[in-house]
Amino acid sequence: MTILNDYNKKLNLSAGSMLITVCVFLLISCGSNQGDDLDQFMSTAANDMQPKIDPIPEVKPYTATEFNADGQLNDPFKARKAKNSSTGGIQPNLVRPKEPLEAYPLESLKYVGLLAKQKLTYALIKTPDGNIQQVKIGNYLGQNFGIVTEISDNAVMIKEIVQDDLTGDWTDRTSSINLQE
Repeated sequence: MTILNDYNKKLNLSAGSMLITVCVFLLISCGSNQGDDLDQFMSTAANDMQPKIDPIPEVKPYTATEFNADGQLNDPFKARKAKNSSTGGIQPNLVRPKEPLEAYPLESLKYVGLLAKQKLTYALIKTPDGNIQQVKIGNYLGQNFGIVTEISDNAVMIKEIVQDDLTGDWTDRTSSINLQE
C-alpha cells in the first residue's frame, strides 16, 4: 500500500506541475501586446499608402468644321446630276427600247459559243440565271449602253458609253467578253 501512496503522491505532483506549466504558458501568450510587431505593422501600414490617381484630362470643346467651305469639292454623300452636254458629243440613245441583256452587268455575262447562219455570225451569251441568248453585231448588252462591234472565235468586242465622274461628259470605252471553256 505504501507503494501506491507513493505513486499517488508522485502523480499528483506531476499533474500539479503540469497544470502550473500550462497556466504560465497561457498567461504569457495572453499577455500584453506592446511588443507584438504584427499588430504594430497593421496599425501603421495604411498611413504610408496614398492612392496615386492622375488628374482628369481637360476636355477640349468640339469645333465643327464645315465640309467644302470653299466650294471646290463635290459632296460625296449627294448624288451628282448628269450634265447635259449641248456640244453634241457622244451620248447614249435613252429613248430606244432596252434589250434583255442590258439588265445584267457586263461582268456577269459569259461568252460560251459562236453560231454562224448564212452571212450572219451570232455569239451565244450565258446570263447569270443560266439562260443562253444570241447576239449579233449591233445588239446591246451590259448596263453601260454597250453595243456589240465585233464577234470572233475568242471574244465579243463591245463599245460602251459611260459618263465621266468629274466632268459629266459621255465617253466611249472598249470592253470584251472572252470565250469561256
